[in-house]
Amino acid sequence: MQADDIIEAGAQAIATETAGLDLLYKAMRADLGQAFAQAVSLIQSAQTDGQGRVIVSGMGKSGHVGRKIAATLASTGTPAYFVHPAEASHGDLGMIQTHDVILALSWSGETTELSDVIAYSKRFRVPMIGMTAHVDSALAREATIVLVLPKAVEACPNGIAPTTSTTMQIAMGDALAVALLAARGFSSHDFRTFHPGGKLGAQLKQVRDLMHRGDRLPVVKSGSLMSDALVEMSAKGFGCVLVVDHTDTLLGIITDGDLRRHMAGDLLGRLVEDVMTRAPRSIAPSVLVAEALEIVETHKIGALIVTEQQKPVGLLHVLDLLRAGAA
Repeated sequence: MQADDIIEAGAQAIATETAGLDLLYKAMRADLGQAFAQAVSLIQSAQTDGQGRVIVSGMGKSGHVGRKIAATLASTGTPAYFVHPAEASHGDLGMIQTHDVILALSWSGETTELSDVIAYSKRFRVPMIGMTAHVDSALAREATIVLVLPKAVEACPNGIAPTTSTTMQIAMGDALAVALLAARGFSSHDFRTFHPGGKLGAQLKQVRDLMHRGDRLPVVKSGSLMSDALVEMSAKGFGCVLVVDHTDTLLGIITDGDLRRHMAGDLLGRLVEDVMTRAPRSIAPSVLVAEALEIVETHKIGALIVTEQQKPVGLLHVLDLLRAGAA
């Protein structure tokens, strides 16, 4: 195959899966939407006592998708576990409790390995949400709520390998997780609890976790000479100095850029008010580091002043973001 042929094959696969997602979207706006709302309510009701979990199960590619769905649910505040249907038949059914909700995935709805999970659900009255493309399948008949996905063409040239179907399953799982997250009022601060590590964890920290404070802040009073400001700037090493009034209210900031713009023989004898940039950008200490990073990158500034009631309480430098792994 030539490069153009390879690109065309890949682009066609994406187009086919996109068409499948479009069908899923239209189904959500129709009958599937009602079943989806019922599924979300069922999972919510199982968690009212703090014990209910979502037990996700599926075989083959549906099983791989199920693991991803369980991980997404858990990371967004919905306790979830994946139980392999074959292992369930050899003891892992004991992991499923009566206050749980089972989410069973099978595109055909006839996956043999799920039969024991289905039987267990019926015997112990564990509610089950079935996700399948066949409304007349065994899974659809036995499930408490059925999420019937629209039938779509697989992206595989032979129409056999699960491609479009698994993409639709993943999208449906994401939809469940997002709807549950929204219904719970799950905030970015809650999200940090489940993602403390890596770059994401760093960005989910609050500004107060990284900012410099107290004696580390480079501050001069209004009416000070630029000679005093330069001494303070050099001593603190942030490349800037904050200017405050007699009530410690922030008036402005003097940066290296301000020094270059006002470079003249009389610079050291001028007042800080004549050189400072007024109304500098500031941020609250409770804001997430991710938002601070966006401000720094968008406005191409080296430091952010952290304020409370218009008084500087901290300073966040771009190097702090780099050291924390947020940038």
